[in-house]
Amino acid sequence: MVAALTRLFGLRNLALAEDVVQDALCRALEVWKFSGVPDNPSAWLMAAARNRAVDILRRERTASTYAPELEHLLSSEGALASTVSRLFLEPELRDEQLRLMFSCCHARIAEETQVALILNILCGFGAHEVASAFLVPEGTLEKRLQRGKAVLAESGSLPEVSSEARQRERLDAVLRALYLLFNEGYHGSHPAEAVREELCAEALRLGLLLAEHPSTAAPATHALLALMCLHAARLPGRLNARGELLPFAQQDRSAWNLALMHQGIRLLALSATGEQMTPYHLEAGIAAEHAMAPSPEQTNWARIIELYDQLLELRPSPVVALNRAISVAQLEGPRRGLEELRRIEGQERLSSYPFYPAALGELYLQLGKPGEASECFQSALQIARNPVEARFFEQRISACAEVKDSSGAGLKA
Repeated sequence: MVAALTRLFGLRNLALAEDVVQDALCRALEVWKFSGVPDNPSAWLMAAARNRAVDILRRERTASTYAPELEHLLSSEGALASTVSRLFLEPELRDEQLRLMFSCCHARIAEETQVALILNILCGFGAHEVASAFLVPEGTLEKRLQRGKAVLAESGSLPEVSSEARQRERLDAVLRALYLLFNEGYHGSHPAEAVREELCAEALRLGLLLAEHPSTAAPATHALLALMCLHAARLPGRLNARGELLPFAQQDRSAWNLALMHQGIRLLALSATGEQMTPYHLEAGIAAEHAMAPSPEQTNWARIIELYDQLLELRPSPVVALNRAISVAQLEGPRRGLEELRRIEGQERLSSYPFYPAALGELYLQLGKPGEASECFQSALQIARNPVEARFFEQRISACAEVKDSSGAGLKA
C-alpha cells in the first residue's frame, strides 16, 4: 500500500503515503468492529487506501506537487481514478515495491539505515521493532529513519524497474540489505529471541520479488535466495519443543522443510548461469552441503572447508574464519580445530560474539578437558545476547560438570 501510494504522491510525500495507510488501518478497526472482518481483508484495505488517495488528489488539485511523471494522468478527472486503480493491481504493486526497495538503498544512505528503511517502509515494522532488531535506542533509530527519509525526499522520482542499468547500480546494496535482514532473523542479536522467523520471512518475500522480475533476476539474486531458502528450511530444527537452542549435531533433520530445501537447491543451480562468483554463491554452496548430508558424520566437510577458503579470499571476516575452523575440527579432530580458532585474524572483533568462546568450549570438551571447556562456556554466558542463548550455555556448563564428576568418580574407583 505504501509502495503504490508513494508512486502516486512521489518520494517527497512519503509521509503522506504512510498517513493514508495508517488512516485505512484505523478505519478498518472502526468498521470491522461492527461488520466483522471481511473475507478478503487485504483487498478491503487496498480499496480503502485507493479511495482515500483519489479523495486527496481530487481535493488538492495540485498533481504537479506529487509524482511529476504522473502529472498528465492525474490532472484530468477521467484519468485520475483509473490511474490510481491501475497502480493497485498486483503486477503494478510488485513493481512499486521493487522501486521503493531500490530507493531505500540509495548510495547516500548508510547500510544499516537502508535495512532499517526496508523494515519500516516495506515490511511495516514500527520504530520500536526496528530498534529492537538492531539493539539501538528507539530515539536513535527514529533519527536514522528521519535522515534516511530526508535523502529519499531529495532524490526525486523512484527508480525505474524496467531499466537494467539503473537497477544494476543498486542491486548489490539491495541484496546486502536483504542478507542482513535475513541474518538478523536467523541468528541475530535480539535481547529476547534467538530466532525471529518473521524477519526471515520478510527477507524471503522481498527476495522473491527480485527473482520474479526480469531486470533483477540476476545470478547473485538467485544465489542469495538459494541461501535464504536453505537456511530457512532448517529453522524448524533449530529449537526444541521448549524453545531451547539445539547444537547442530543434535537437530532433528526430519523436521527440516523439504519444499524450501528443494527450492534452494533449484535456485542454486539457476545461480550458476552467470560468470560472476559472489559470496552468496559460496555460502549457498555450504548450506547445500549441510542440507544434502544425511547426518553430520556423512557431511562432505572437505568440500565445505574448500568453499570457506574461497569465501575468505572473497570476503574475509572473523566469523567466516570461525565457521571454517569448526569445519576443520569436524574433519581433522578437535585439536586441529583449536589451532585454527587460535590463529583467526581479527579475534578482537569476536569479543561480543558468544559463539567464539562456545566453539572453544566444545572442542575442549571433546578433548576431555571439562575445566577449560567450562571456563569458555562461562565467558560465552557473560556475553549471551538473549535468554535462549544463556540457557544453552548454562546447559553446556552443566554438561562440563557432569563430565568432570564422572571422570573424578572413575579415578576414585
